[in-house]
Amino acid sequence: MKKCNVCNKQKPNLWFKRNKKTCRGCERTFSNWLIRLLVIERRLTPQERLGNRLGYMGSAFIMMSPYLLPYDNMGVYTYLIGAVLSLPQVWLAKQWNLVVINLNLLIGYGLYLYNV
Repeated sequence: MKKCNVCNKQKPNLWFKRNKKTCRGCERTFSNWLIRLLVIERRLTPQERLGNRLGYMGSAFIMMSPYLLPYDNMGVYTYLIGAVLSLPQVWLAKQWNLVVINLNLLIGYGLYLYNV
């Protein structure tokens, strides 16, 4: 016999899944069903973790860039570095609108730097 941590009733062991403290009756409520339907538990792949870290670093470069534009085009370089670093994150997440924005940023500031 085990005691359920939700309903606080003593129930036979077959009412519980292995290594669970909640009985099967309490786990089958509508709210728990809905939450489990909406949330998918999965681990990130190494490529996704690396892409996330590069994306945060690229975002920091892009946020820093407008303040560096007056200083000998240093902001242009940081824009380009930020766009290159944030590209893997949005590519792996399949956020194609942000991929296009980053490519546009690369092309635009690349041409600006080439013409200066």
